[in-house]
Amino acid sequence: MQILSFPEEATPPELRTQVRDLQEQAWPSAGGPVPASHVPTHDPELRPLSMLLVDEGTVLAALDILSKEISHAGEHYAAGGLSTVVTRQERRGLGHGRRLVAAARETMIARKPDLGLFTCDRPLQAFYEGAGWQPLPGAVLIGGTPQDPFPSDRPGFDKVTLGGFFSARARQRRTSFHDSRVELYPGEIDKLW
Repeated sequence: MQILSFPEEATPPELRTQVRDLQEQAWPSAGGPVPASHVPTHDPELRPLSMLLVDEGTVLAALDILSKEISHAGEHYAAGGLSTVVTRQERRGLGHGRRLVAAARETMIARKPDLGLFTCDRPLQAFYEGAGWQPLPGAVLIGGTPQDPFPSDRPGFDKVTLGGFFSARARQRRTSFHDSRVELYPGEIDKLW
């Protein structure tokens, strides 16, 4: 078993096809699956890095790290976040997803952003905490665009915001993210990472 990383657009086609199949199982597309070679999953401006846990050519788990600059409480930060975290259905519960999410956190630290932020469904909070991420009490991520915001506390959502504070400056200002609305604005493709 090995963890492989590629810029999303450079992921080998045979692996990208498997990742798209896993994503389609987890989040079925309206109108049927889109071939892996057609549309990127993420906005290229977010510099998506795909991370895959692979065993003898089979993708067991996959995720993407997205990155952008954000402003919050009068400060600018280099931020990253996890997106499209998925584990092969028949291999869930074996620690593959947690291993990959923990490796993604270490990869983010090595890339030296100030912080990592993302949301997850409330029942998955303990899973992400087990991989080293920390809940941000009362924090809401605002996705979409300034003209068409997509907040993580919208009706019908039950999301929790998690984070990691990697730079000294971000660690000092960590509490400014508690009970706040964080303007992430990743765009129209990645409404909320």
